[in-house]
Amino acid sequence: MEEVTLRPVHDPGNILKQGYLEKRSRDHSFFVSEWQKRWCVLNRKTFYYYANEKSKQPKGTFSIEQYSARLASHLRKDSRRRCCFELVCPGKRTYEFTAPSPAEAEDWVDQIQFLLKGESDNLSSLTIPYDEDEEEVYNDVGSSDSMTTASHNTTLNQEEGMEEDDIYEVFPGKQQNNK
Repeated sequence: MEEVTLRPVHDPGNILKQGYLEKRSRDHSFFVSEWQKRWCVLNRKTFYYYANEKSKQPKGTFSIEQYSARLASHLRKDSRRRCCFELVCPGKRTYEFTAPSPAEAEDWVDQIQFLLKGESDNLSSLTIPYDEDEEEVYNDVGSSDSMTTASHNTTLNQEEGMEEDDIYEVFPGKQQNNK
């Protein structure tokens, strides 16, 4: 079985998604609840789960590489079944989660699938392609549109009785220096 070093996530810049999820316990018994609330953190390659938001040491962690994420309403029979999703990898442990809402479950699945797609495309999907042959030139200086707008604004100012030079307010008692 693959061992992953347990360590806290120190770099918040790497965090792509985080929040409380209920994680299905691998060995639930009479004394341990089947679903346990965990603070979960997803970065580019690793999924961490903690006892709570303030925990420094994760309860567990696993690499999401080679996993797939999917909604899994079959995991529960209650009203929260539409909030369930799972991370599956052939030959490895399946991780099962319940999100606070169906939309939140979909978002977790989408984020994980996006990361997995980026890894399989060698992160090329995170880069916007640029084709040097299709460079557009924008030159609207002196175009007829900008000339029309400028003359229209001048016309409006004159119609309102404003001269182009009347842009400063003169206060009573102050003399203007016209040299």
